[in-house]
Amino acid sequence: MSRPREFDVDRALCQSMEMFWTKGFKSTSFEDLTRTTQVKKQSLYGVFKDKRELFLKALALYREQSVAMLEELASQEVSPLQKLKAICDAALYPNEEAMRRGCFMVNTVLEFGADDQEINREAELMYSQVERILEKVIRSGQERQLITTRQSSKELAAFLNNALSGAKVMEKSGASREQIDEVLRTTFALIAPENAR
Repeated sequence: MSRPREFDVDRALCQSMEMFWTKGFKSTSFEDLTRTTQVKKQSLYGVFKDKRELFLKALALYREQSVAMLEELASQEVSPLQKLKAICDAALYPNEEAMRRGCFMVNTVLEFGADDQEINREAELMYSQVERILEKVIRSGQERQLITTRQSSKELAAFLNNALSGAKVMEKSGASREQIDEVLRTTFALIAPENAR
């Protein structure tokens, strides 16, 4: 008969995610994780095989939480452009501490590069899920003639998603809020209908 778990797995995963998000995979020690979660190493290992598995689950949790937040913003009863601006604001970070920490997914891709298939799969999944949300909002805006139809909703969603990813890298590299806002202003100007330019 197996012993019952002595800790809240979901809570420990959330706490681990915060630690990995702040320090990255390589700089986070198992001592950091046990101190943060207040869970012994063997108990963590009993649920998560090793540090890498815990990291991958934390990254998946971040993706799920981020996508859920954007879906909620996309479902609000406001205009499509207001939804897109709210999504951009939520995807970026309104205060200095959050800007320094950056996006956990972008941080991870920058840390691991292109060689890790499991990490890349998580990043690609998040990118495609965010793009799908953006495309739905953009299509709604095009139907109401609030967004240009010179490109398809899919093309514009990919363009906006890429601009957001670039803005997140800019944040991480220390760009000012003004520089990032200028990129987003230009992006929104390019998706506006022709008669609004």
